[in-house]
Amino acid sequence: MTTTPPTITLDDVRDAAARLKGVAHRTPVLRSSTLDALVGAEVLLKCENFQRVGAFKFRGAYNAASRLAPEQLARGIAAYSSGNHAQAVALAARELGTTAVIVMPEDAPRSKRAATEGYGAEIVTYDRYTGDRVAIAEALAADRGLALIPPYEHPHVMAGQGTAALELLEEAGELDALLVPVGGGGLIAGSATAVKGLRPGTRIVGVEPEAGDDTKRSLEAGRRVEIPVPRTIADGQALHTPGELTFSVNRRLVDEIALVSDDEIRAAMRFAFERLKIVVEPSGATPLAALLAGRAGVLPRRVGVIVSGGNIDTGRFAELCGCV
Repeated sequence: MTTTPPTITLDDVRDAAARLKGVAHRTPVLRSSTLDALVGAEVLLKCENFQRVGAFKFRGAYNAASRLAPEQLARGIAAYSSGNHAQAVALAARELGTTAVIVMPEDAPRSKRAATEGYGAEIVTYDRYTGDRVAIAEALAADRGLALIPPYEHPHVMAGQGTAALELLEEAGELDALLVPVGGGGLIAGSATAVKGLRPGTRIVGVEPEAGDDTKRSLEAGRRVEIPVPRTIADGQALHTPGELTFSVNRRLVDEIALVSDDEIRAAMRFAFERLKIVVEPSGATPLAALLAGRAGVLPRRVGVIVSGGNIDTGRFAELCGCV
């Protein structure tokens, strides 16, 4: 148990949903009888790969950026990200008539960097295995007078991300469990806040790659644990420790963490492409991988899944799925 007060509430998620109405896409919920038969449950896939920028990140980035004072917006926004948050902040800045500077790892997927630049952002690179992206971004923001919007360590970002789960509940109704990818923890923190606020009995299951199990270890230890920067195909989940704010939410609301291997992620990506007819990036495929590989334990009757993104270029997709 913890006495840490909640950093976000259901009302915060609802407020974010009102702010995002008409700006973010209300993404589809996909069903598949084939998938249901394979896993023995009724599965409802919230397809954030159809969100603006191709991932859920636009929700949190826009919710946070749109709340900045006019004088701060005029100076611009800074962020750090391996790709999806980078694109989200870049697009949010463009929508709000300002500029963005993004700190990205040198080995970020080329398609994500190209898209970020396409939205008009300036890119500053670093080595993810030796550099401290937070320190770099904070120094850059301070030097240029920019507002820093982190990818998950921000109440407005977390609340914005939670609107995906809120929409899923509005469309799907009662869920017995919800599976969510876990990187820094913002998506699952917002999702758990929304779902537990409306359906306290729903089980919240986070999914991490085996090489990046920092949140699982942290929940088991009851404190934030650091691991070496993981090497996994799920680049959006290659974190060494959970966020402080996100962990304060997730340690209260997340029921368990399931782990999946890179091979299981590849299999899920192939299944999504061949049977569901959608393209999912590795990080977005981890909950589906947990279902298909039986990593989420005995499944209840109705299971929601947040498919968090689909940003992957054709060459990388073909390579990972064994098409080349």
